Amino acid sequence: MSGGHVLCYGEIVWDCLPAGLFLGGAPLNVARHLRAQGVAVDIASRVGSDRLGTEAVERGTREGVGTDLVQIDPGLPTGFVKVRLDTGATPEFEIVRPAAWDAIEPTAALLDHARRADILVFGTLAQRSATSRATLERLWDTQGRKIYDVNLRPPFVEREIVHRSLEAAHMVKLNEDELVRLGEWFGWSGDDRDQTGSLAGMFGCDVVCVTRGENGAALWHRGEWSEHPGFEVAVRDTVGAGDAFLATLIAGMLRGEPDDELLRRANRVAAWVASQHGAVPATAATFDYVRV
Repeated sequence: MSGGHVLCYGEIVWDCLPAGLFLGGAPLNVARHLRAQGVAVDIASRVGSDRLGTEAVERGTREGVGTDLVQIDPGLPTGFVKVRLDTGATPEFEIVRPAAWDAIEPTAALLDHARRADILVFGTLAQRSATSRATLERLWDTQGRKIYDVNLRPPFVEREIVHRSLEAAHMVKLNEDELVRLGEWFGWSGDDRDQTGSLAGMFGCDVVCVTRGENGAALWHRGEWSEHPGFEVAVRDTVGAGDAFLATLIAGMLRGEPDDELLRRANRVAAWVASQHGAVPATAATFDYVRV
């Protein structure tokens, strides 16, 4: 990938975990991990005019993420997610409505910034409302590279939204369960490699990454296939591990790393996040991403 300025679009939330309250939202998690790896990044979102919104913006700013595109909603609250962990530390999410990130507006500043960004990162959840979805679709009308993190969060799962997002994307990241669901929707068959190739061919993507939880991940890159078995760690919670994985993958692609190294490093960082509490552990700013 050429160029290095990234714009992440979508939800800012606070995750209420058994261990406490943690700042989150997949786009912001990706942005924070990217910034910790030296990548210039902005977050486009919307928070409430409340204490949680103020703290979210202040924390992102302190960590070096560009927050000028975070809008303040006068009525809707900052996003909030109740997270329950099963015995394997796998999360179940209750995504509270209403939330300010459902009302992201296509301001002149946002549209101008999107035109200048080299990479746009977006997901599915921020498209649950017509307002934020329409704003995102306007951002697709730019020349930058578009990276789609499928990241399905029931009950906000609509085939048509996923289909349109895949059509807009140059690169896609999804987990193996999501790949199975998309295969059922779009008629793909075979193993991970076959279905990933079908996804890439149907939608014209040149990179597709399939994450496999504790079993690592696989990468389809312009017809070349790479796999990594992952790393064994003592899991505290897996919230945000996929976001850390994606951020590390993007940072490595910007550095021009080979596919095998991309997967190794992304899996290692994701495993580290799973061994900590929250999506972006407090030590992220000093964690040596490059040398893991």
